[in-house]
Amino acid sequence: MPLFWRIFALNAVVLAAATALLLWAPVTVSVPVVFTEALVLLGGLVVMLVANAVLLQVGLAPLDRLSRRMATVDLLRPGQRLPVAGQGSVSQLISAFNDMLARLEAERAASSTRALSAQEAERRRIAQELHDEVGQSLTAVLLELIRAAERVDDADLRADLHHAEQTTRDSLDEVRRLARRLRPGVLEDLGLVSALTALVTDLSTHTGLAILHEFQPGLPALDEQTELVIYRVVQEGLTNVARHAEATRVEITLRHSEGVVGLRIRDDGRGLGLAHEGAGIRGMRERALLVGATLDLGASPTGGTEVNLWVPLDRNGA
Repeated sequence: MPLFWRIFALNAVVLAAATALLLWAPVTVSVPVVFTEALVLLGGLVVMLVANAVLLQVGLAPLDRLSRRMATVDLLRPGQRLPVAGQGSVSQLISAFNDMLARLEAERAASSTRALSAQEAERRRIAQELHDEVGQSLTAVLLELIRAAERVDDADLRADLHHAEQTTRDSLDEVRRLARRLRPGVLEDLGLVSALTALVTDLSTHTGLAILHEFQPGLPALDEQTELVIYRVVQEGLTNVARHAEATRVEITLRHSEGVVGLRIRDDGRGLGLAHEGAGIRGMRERALLVGATLDLGASPTGGTEVNLWVPLDRNGA
């Protein structure tokens, strides 16, 4: 039954019941109205209003649930659907809303795939230019400084040249480190575990964090996209810990069981609190959607933040 006729029928039932009571019940109205008669009429009016409110609340409850879901839906958390009951207009509206969510999630996943693929391609290009152009230029400057320091007799000038040489060497190391972060070549050459180990070692050295990692041996072979998603989630998670968490210890675990590869990043920092998710966390969620993974953030037993990523495997373990 359409919503209009449902509401009309509910009101008609209430009014018909009130009319029947007035017609057949031994109730009369005097002029002027007697107190007992006024009490009966007011009581009947209250009963009618309460009954009408209850019936309307029941009839419009699905629309209230729909409006709340529309206000809180997040395309980065797929699968948020409303239950559909019956075949009326409200049920058709909820079904249309669920179908619209499915289309929006599919379009969001496709657009995120294109955007992140373009981002990775741009990172590779920048990393290559840093390595080939800036890296080679700094190497040439470093060699010139070394030769100049060998030809100079003045001790003060030689010390200045050695200082410039060390500064150039540090800059060259920093450029190489940035290039590795932009394009993890070790991920392509040696695989996920080796790339994560190198990432953890590099970040621990530069941030001073105590990063403990446990990578279960015998991990199933993952495709290139999935390995890159796991690597970027670890990279972004550790970067967030170093910048915002005020933590001293981080634990990283990578395991697989029952058709799922699970990644966990746990720190002992100040936790999320009431902070809103920033671009980094939402970027992690978008990457998780690329491979059908689930990303969850919450409080860790150590008082900080815990990030969990579950990547489903197919029946063949790939």
